[in-house]
Amino acid sequence: MNLRLKLRLAALASLPLIHPGLYSELINGVAAHAAAPVAAPTPASDRIIVAVTGQGPDVILIPGLASSAHVWDATVVHISAHHRVHVVQVAGFAGTPAGSNASGPVFEPLVEAIHSYIAANHLQGAAVIGHSLGGTIAMRLAIAHPGDAGKIMIVDSLPYVGMMFGPQMTVPLVQPQATMIRDQTVNGTQEAYAAAEPGQMARLIKSHNAEAEAAIAAASASDHRVVGQALYDDLVTDLRPDISKIAVPVTMLYPWDQTSGAPQQVFDTLYTNAYAPLPHGKVERIDGSYHFIMIDQPAVFLTKVDAFLG
Repeated sequence: MNLRLKLRLAALASLPLIHPGLYSELINGVAAHAAAPVAAPTPASDRIIVAVTGQGPDVILIPGLASSAHVWDATVVHISAHHRVHVVQVAGFAGTPAGSNASGPVFEPLVEAIHSYIAANHLQGAAVIGHSLGGTIAMRLAIAHPGDAGKIMIVDSLPYVGMMFGPQMTVPLVQPQATMIRDQTVNGTQEAYAAAEPGQMARLIKSHNAEAEAAIAAASASDHRVVGQALYDDLVTDLRPDISKIAVPVTMLYPWDQTSGAPQQVFDTLYTNAYAPLPHGKVERIDGSYHFIMIDQPAVFLTKVDAFLG
């Protein structure tokens, strides 16, 4: 077991883990292969890179922590015939230059960078799909900037990631451990970080294919400083008090598999309760999948995307 994982588990030993796959994703990413889309104009921000493909109603795709934008390749191919798809790449993830994400907070500046992109390109009312950390960003965007998103799809994320340790978890309870994890990740070496990633991916993706291989490469290539800080930001961001303010329709997809490490009812209760305050929310379980639903159950996922986009 690598040192970083030992420290992470030691720090969280007192917390009742109920969703190991979700927590593991916070230090991992994924990429899939497809033709490169055409770059789109963006505001003066070096925190994100956005590529645009297709024509039609606008859809914004946000990948998770340490993920490549290419995790959405199959989705882009599927929907770009009838939609204009804006795929976000977070600077510093998947081998991209870190830019301003190299130091200081990452999460809130990313939300503001995406908001600026939406405003500059007149995309208000776009459909937004976010995976994991990208789902949290989508929720925060809808809370902080009503009107930016016309509807949201969240792919395996929670209003507060600490909920996987129990509904009683709060930011003050988790923050000491979050600080330890951040400092260990940020102050470590890129080589140590990259070496740890292959062993983590089995908890995130059930499939063994080219997409899974690409996921390992994307995670290992991510800047450990950006990953460490973004992980910390996620662990201290609790959207539960504000989730009822999201007035637009929300579709939430969560995975379950018999090898996930917890009974189906635990997953059902966790996600259903977490999103109960949404005024227009729909929560759906995807069986036979780990955290990266778009890789483990691609056909089912695209069917859900079609239904979401209408």
